[in-house]
Amino acid sequence: MDFIRLHANDDVRQLALRGTKDPEVNLTYALEQIAGRQKARTKLPSWAAIEGIVYPPHLSMEQCSSEQTAHYKASIAGKGQRVVDLTAGFGVDMAFISQGFQKAVHVEQQELLCTISSANYLLLGLNHIEVVCGNGVEYLHQMEHADLIFIDPARRDEHGGRTYGIADCTPNIMEIADEMLEKADRVMLKLSPMLDWRKAVGDLNNVNEVHIVSVDNECKELLLILSKMSTPLRIFCVNNDEVFEYSLEEPVNHISPIPHTPLYLFEPNASIMKAGCFELVEQRFEAAQLDRNSHLFVSDTEKNSFPGRQFIIERRTSMNKRELKEALGDIDKANLAVRNFPMTVAELRKRLKLKEGGDVYIFATTVANEGHQLFVCRKKS
Repeated sequence: MDFIRLHANDDVRQLALRGTKDPEVNLTYALEQIAGRQKARTKLPSWAAIEGIVYPPHLSMEQCSSEQTAHYKASIAGKGQRVVDLTAGFGVDMAFISQGFQKAVHVEQQELLCTISSANYLLLGLNHIEVVCGNGVEYLHQMEHADLIFIDPARRDEHGGRTYGIADCTPNIMEIADEMLEKADRVMLKLSPMLDWRKAVGDLNNVNEVHIVSVDNECKELLLILSKMSTPLRIFCVNNDEVFEYSLEEPVNHISPIPHTPLYLFEPNASIMKAGCFELVEQRFEAAQLDRNSHLFVSDTEKNSFPGRQFIIERRTSMNKRELKEALGDIDKANLAVRNFPMTVAELRKRLKLKEGGDVYIFATTVANEGHQLFVCRKKS
């Protein structure tokens, strides 16, 4: 422990090369803990602040939830008497979700992770969590009724490659979904953000809610809530504290016309992009889509609650050589983005002869009935 404290901020790879002559130091374990603590400072800051938390091997640390996404899962898990996590791993999700329940059961088949989690739960004051070292599906077959089952199936095949389909995960959710709903009022299923959520809903019965969770505009998790309650499917597009909620039954009966001289441009966040609910966004915020495939919105008024980034449009130009020179003549660097445009960012940067960076943002896109256009913007503070 002294070695770990002494080298808490060191480069782990350099430390491994230097090694140690102290026979009382288990170097492999010490390096694992130093790397885990360093990762936890950003991923699990409240845990990193607690002396004595034990961290798992690298892969488990990479795969565990962040504190931010674990907090979100806890917020939608609700409260009750009993929650069971059938694939608990390192136990981050269980630690946060369990706080709304009187009793919790952590099921994990890797003995090392069970040992680590048991020690950490005691340190965290989570004495109501029972750790069961065993197979989650076997535990499901004999478990007593719970308010909530949480399951995060492994998304790697036998060769270590990533898998994304529900049927390709371990355990196969398709085979146990009905049994989980017999044993619990609700099931929370965590899936890869790469998965097509519409196909997932189509593959499974009894899906009531879909939560597309992003952190800092990067899509991190896809959560499905299953229950036997017959309610309209609701979709939640989450980015940090920003939530855009809608029902698939919500009608779309208003399409905004593109203003002649729009003043603001809006870029939806990653969860909105994943959900594909562009017509609803257009209707709710009265911000027009530049084109059905561009997924950029414009308006002549501010939309401070828009679920994404907002920019002030300073200029607008076609790809005509003379117009480009006139519009971009005083700009030597910019942040470029292409949406529904026949060039890559690299190709466009070369064409425009612009360096990367600065506070100018240029969106290259297609405008309905007007062709390819560039919008020169600055981010609204």
